[in-house]
Amino acid sequence: MKILDDFFQKIEHHFLKGGKLEKLYPLFEATDSFLFGSSGTTQSAPHVRDAIDLKRIMITVIIALIPCTLMAMWNTGYQANLALQSIGIAFPEGWRGEVMTLIGCNPDSFFSNFLHGSLYFLPIYLVTVVVGSIWEGLFNLIRGHEMSEAFLVTSLLFPLTLPATIPLWQVAVGISFGVIFAKEAFGGVGKNFMNPALASRAFIYFAYPAQMTGNSVWTAVDGVSSATPLAQVAEASMQQLDVTWTQAFLGSIPGSMGETSALACLFGAALLLVTRIASWRIMLSMLIGGLLCSFFFFFFPDPANPLHAIPPQWHMVLGGFAFGLVFMATDPVSAAHTPTGQWIYGILVGVLSILIRVANPAYPEGVMLAILFGNVFAPLFDYFVIQANIKRRTLRHG
Repeated sequence: MKILDDFFQKIEHHFLKGGKLEKLYPLFEATDSFLFGSSGTTQSAPHVRDAIDLKRIMITVIIALIPCTLMAMWNTGYQANLALQSIGIAFPEGWRGEVMTLIGCNPDSFFSNFLHGSLYFLPIYLVTVVVGSIWEGLFNLIRGHEMSEAFLVTSLLFPLTLPATIPLWQVAVGISFGVIFAKEAFGGVGKNFMNPALASRAFIYFAYPAQMTGNSVWTAVDGVSSATPLAQVAEASMQQLDVTWTQAFLGSIPGSMGETSALACLFGAALLLVTRIASWRIMLSMLIGGLLCSFFFFFFPDPANPLHAIPPQWHMVLGGFAFGLVFMATDPVSAAHTPTGQWIYGILVGVLSILIRVANPAYPEGVMLAILFGNVFAPLFDYFVIQANIKRRTLRHG
């Protein structure tokens, strides 16, 4: 690596300002930073000695997402192998079937489930990375900005919110919308007012609802319908739900690839809280808001709406509530920044998540819209909190 490092130092002056390749500096800096780390230091006061930087923050979030990613691949394969077994088919059609002939499609085999699921998750992830990186690189070259590791997080969050059956071209369209219109249009890294991964998913949901809703999109086997637990309750009742709370907590249920396991999300939450990357105020307040709203609906049942009968502890493990609480609502850019604002923001998102889920049976999942709604109001919460502090200090000190 020393030889390569010496080579990069030798050619660096060509990419600096005034060099013949200065327009390609973002690409050079991204490659050099990825291989050897950043050598940049703060040149003017104030100086704060701290080991944390943007790269370490993003890498920590990626590490926190590993349990959800592994669970996404295993559960996607598990649901597909169960479906194949139920209809008496040995292997799926196409190239995935040819690969699965090597070890078989056995839902009792960890390796079979993991391999089968990875054949769906990895193409979606690769399309996200390639298409999103092209847009990021293009805007950075035009603006002369350095490449940021922030997109590595977005490129992993986005696939985890999708069903395994999503067409790859829709994945490309979705991430393009999120990067261009929810991030780069506002100036790039650190200037977006909403979560780009959620904006990408919301665009696909409203633009191509047939591939994002219904009972046939959650299992990666053609012709097999498998409703999510929330859809089952909305269509029938809580008593007819065919999964246990433990199954929902562990994540062995149909749903978006990376959102089904509350346990995997807890592992990620522990790392983010210990490293102080994510705000505990947002996590706790969103949990409180969700519990309060779910208790309200549970104690005021509506015979016409079976979603009222979902116990509060079930709400916490169904849909994308746990995933949104840990990874989406805590986005340091689009969430509130003041301590008081974070409490208000978290409670709002938690209440709206359950309110949309229960009060609108046609859309039994409200976490995505609730967080986007919270992103819009987060700057307003911070503004009023800061103004209140200014007024209080003015009255105190004159």
